[in-house]
Amino acid sequence: MTVGILIVSHSEKIAEGVVDLAGQMASGVTITPAGGTDDGRIGTSFDRVTAGLAATDSGDGVVVLCDLGSAVLTAETALDFLDDEARARVEIVDAPLVEGAVAAAVAAASGSARADVAAAARTANGETAVADAPTSPADATTSGPYERSVVLVNRDGLHARPAAEFVKLASRQDAPVTVNGKDARSLLAIMGLGLTAGSTVTLSTPDPAGRPAVDALAELIESGFGET
Repeated sequence: MTVGILIVSHSEKIAEGVVDLAGQMASGVTITPAGGTDDGRIGTSFDRVTAGLAATDSGDGVVVLCDLGSAVLTAETALDFLDDEARARVEIVDAPLVEGAVAAAVAAASGSARADVAAAARTANGETAVADAPTSPADATTSGPYERSVVLVNRDGLHARPAAEFVKLASRQDAPVTVNGKDARSLLAIMGLGLTAGSTVTLSTPDPAGRPAVDALAELIESGFGET
């Protein structure tokens, strides 16, 4: 099971469009639209949000993103009608709808907990992503930081789909890794680098046991993400 994501918008088409976009980068994650009124007008619907919460929560919780203030009010009202256990699994996140949804979806696809999925969504506000991954004790074969540079070979560079695959892999590593100084687990930070074909990508970790993490990410980049 993974954390689910609920998109609350005043427009049914916007909600469905955000779900379609985020879903293409996060296979297996339940992302549910709750847009528009019950009769298809612009606005929000208590019943649609309530149904969306029920359909989205598989037991690991739900992160809710909204487009405008009254959508937040509708979502908060729906939460008030949940029992205590269900309400505790839901978090409404203040973040830009599209960017937040994409970042949250990728974090959920990597198996992150609800708090980390919410934190990923907030990176769209410029906030720091999830807390640093725990470091592993150094072994006899490792000592000090490790860095490796590779060249981005896929024609379209680190655009949304390969960036999502990269972040999913980074999120599964036990050691923190940076990409040209940015957190490898932050989708929006990675995409913000604007890395194009031929760019040099420098991967580094301060963790003495982080060499396998850096090498795994370097190999994914060298593979061209299946696009070469």
